[in-house]
Amino acid sequence: MPHLTSTEIAGRIEDLYGATLADLEAHAQDQPPGMLSALLGMHDDLTLAERSIDVHRDQLARLIHPERQIGRHEVSHLLDGSRRLAEAVAVRDVQAKSVLAVLRSLARVPAPAPSAPAPSPPLPALPLLAQSTAHSR
Repeated sequence: MPHLTSTEIAGRIEDLYGATLADLEAHAQDQPPGMLSALLGMHDDLTLAERSIDVHRDQLARLIHPERQIGRHEVSHLLDGSRRLAEAVAVRDVQAKSVLAVLRSLARVPAPAPSAPAPSPPLPALPLLAQSTAHSR
């Protein structure tokens, strides 16, 4: 399964609903919970997981900087940072997989076609001429 970022997921949500994410978030606040609010929540969770990955990756990069000594104390920080990074990646992958599955199950409903004007009622039938029973000469 391809890894989709929160930005790509946001684009798919915007395409599905035909509005920007900011507009959709504002709209969802005024609505009862539904599919839109669920998708926005999943997107937020995915975004948070991506930020967490960045933070833990940066922390590990600082800990293993080539000019830095790694002593007994730093090893526990390396292990903890590695565990937290792995957890953040797992959360990101699950969130991405879930939101992608939901998005694939949905399709944008086309806008209703402009309705054709209602047919005008039929014209009343012309009255028939009374036929005479007398023979013509």
